[in-house]
Amino acid sequence: MTQALLAVASYLIGAIPHSYLAGRVRGIDLREHGSGNLGATNAFRVLGARWAAPVMVLDVAKGFVPTYFFPALAGGGTPLALVFGVAAILGHVFPVYMRFRGGKGVATGSGVFLALAPAAVAIGLVIWGVLVGLTGIVSVGSIAAALALPVLVWWLYGSGIVLAVAIALAGFVLVTHRANIRRLLSGEEASFRNRERAS
Repeated sequence: MTQALLAVASYLIGAIPHSYLAGRVRGIDLREHGSGNLGATNAFRVLGARWAAPVMVLDVAKGFVPTYFFPALAGGGTPLALVFGVAAILGHVFPVYMRFRGGKGVATGSGVFLALAPAAVAIGLVIWGVLVGLTGIVSVGSIAAALALPVLVWWLYGSGIVLAVAIALAGFVLVTHRANIRRLLSGEEASFRNRERAS
């Protein structure tokens, strides 16, 4: 029962729409601006770095907190940590508070693996930062970092259940970014250097 309740709590924590709340403080509904996505990237595009930075930190925390702290409360180890982490990711992507329309899972997924494979996440963050800096396109960095994560986990930590979930997360990120991939292939993906400014 405790494990089930903590899994539900993980989902509900993951479902907290930080980007939407930040937008509402500014009088903006992010679902109606930019990409319409409720993630840190669209918050950056519409609201700017000053608002998007705390949104990203909080979205990472949504994945980290249940994954790192909840297993001790439930008497479990890594497999249970992954259950709580996956629940948080699903909450972020399919938030009950927002009619199941949320973000794409990159920041929250990073928080999950920050708890389980911190060195892999650190290198993935460098990859993300370099590619975003070079291209000005956040989705390029997000997709590349997600694809690199399983390789980094395997290289640094070996095979096992964490690697299996890293592979699954990479596939999930590709699915949630399918529209971005189409725009990248057609040369229509937006650059943050030309972000929409909130009024």
